Order: sequence, then structure tokens, then C-alpha cells
Amino acid sequence: MSWQSKNKVHKGVLVGITGASGIRYAIRLVEVLHNRDLLEAVIYSKAAAQVAIHEEELNLEEYLRNNVGNVYRDDDFGSPYASSSNAPESMVIIPCSMNTLAKIAHGIQDNLVTRAALSVLRLRRKLVLVIRETPLGPIEIRNMLLASLAGAVILPAAPGFYSKPKTLSAIVDFVVGKVLDALGIEHNLYKRWSSN
Repeated sequence: MSWQSKNKVHKGVLVGITGASGIRYAIRLVEVLHNRDLLEAVIYSKAAAQVAIHEEELNLEEYLRNNVGNVYRDDDFGSPYASSSNAPESMVIIPCSMNTLAKIAHGIQDNLVTRAALSVLRLRRKLVLVIRETPLGPIEIRNMLLASLAGAVILPAAPGFYSKPKTLSAIVDFVVGKVLDALGIEHNLYKRWSSN
């Protein structure tokens, strides 16, 4: 899929960041999309901000406001993304907490991330959920199935090692590259599988 199709220029990607481990994936995706002028906005949760401090010693809100521009907290119902009339062409939730997954799977719109995600699904647009939890029990697996049946792409943050990554950044880029693949955005973040 080209980022331009049928003479329509797609809006950028809306990124949701929730409170699961793996904030580094979100930061890298935001950086890549922003550098390519493909980032529409970022919504982050209070829990994501807490995880960012714990995992990365990073003030997430400050980082996003200084580096991105369009940033919303997940309790900001004055945001344009609170309405499906402003739904983006695509949305990625990275990392996607099991709480957020459960709410999307069951249609619960109690914050801006889930509200925007459900708007995207209702309009049959692209929603990618980058889950990062292990092990998974039957409840989480059932929720992934329900979200998938509703149209979401379930993309576990499970790096492959056939590209022979030498650094942590290369492992992160593998997962972010898979997200871009799901969105139909060309990139060279990881070396694709080859038996040669």
C-alpha cells in the first residue's frame, strides 16, 4: 500500500502510548514517524508517563511536547480525537497494556486512547495494537481475538533474531519496523528474512 492512494493523501499516524513495559518502542516509533512527517499526534496515559520514568528515567510529557507538537493526555476529552469525525487514517497503540486491550475488545471508551481506537475500528481504518505482556492467559488471548475480529492488527512486541541484531536499538527497530510494515510504510529499519 502506498501512503498515497486514489489521489488521496492520508493523514498521519495517531500514536497512543499506554502503561505497559516497552516505552522505548513508542519513543522510537514516534521519532521515525515524526522525522518522516507521518506523525499526526500522540496520546499518552498517566500510567505510560509513570512507566517512562521507571524504565527510561524520562519525563514523557516533556519529551513529547518538546519533540512532537500535537500531544494529548488520555483524559483530554476536548481533543479532536474524542470524536470519530476526526478519526485518523491509522492508529498505533504502543505499548498496548492489557487493560487498554480489554477495553478496546469490549467497546469501553473511558479515555481518549480507547475512544480514538474504537473510532478507527468503526470506520474500518487501520488499528495496530503492540502488546507487550508475557505470559498470556485465556482472558488476554480472548481479548486479542475479539480485537482482531473487530479489525485490529495484533502485533506482539516479540523481536525476531534472523536479522542478527547486535544492539538493543536494533532489536527495538525490528519491532518498530514490523509496525511500519503493518501500516504499509516503507522502511529499512531491519534486514528482512533471507536464507542466504
